[in-house]
Amino acid sequence: MVYDDTARSLILPLKYADRTENVSLLARYMAMAASDIMTGESLFMPVPLHRLRLFGRRYNQAALLARALAGLAGAAAVCDGLERTRATRPLEGLGRSQRQHLMSGVIAVRPGRIPALAGRHVIVVDDVMTTGATLAACTVPLLAAGAARVDVLAAARASGQQAPQ
Repeated sequence: MVYDDTARSLILPLKYADRTENVSLLARYMAMAASDIMTGESLFMPVPLHRLRLFGRRYNQAALLARALAGLAGAAAVCDGLERTRATRPLEGLGRSQRQHLMSGVIAVRPGRIPALAGRHVIVVDDVMTTGATLAACTVPLLAAGAARVDVLAAARASGQQAPQ
């Protein structure tokens, strides 16, 4: 979806107000958009939250989406495959280069999950894609850890932004 008022009305309550019932609707929309990349062999991984942010929110909305998508695809979700190695400030209001700089080297593959990645197709799941800096920060370590292919899937895309190449 385009990240407009309708998308915000579904995503922001999920993200900040415990409206987890929005996951199934968002996952169905995402699955329709990604039907050409989702298979039973795909491995779904959410963008990780830093443990301090996870403690405050109590759940990772991207992990809920990844689990729902994996269920729709008959595939596996590995919700602890990636980790944020340090806390970052919220990215809201930052431009593309600021986001890329802030996210550089922040996300890593958990060492115990590396064997599960060898030769696999991984789909990284997030709620909103603005510039793509966070998703790129996930993709680089996944490829370095042996994933054969990494695709990204977000519930909404902020308009007017260009994703990094």
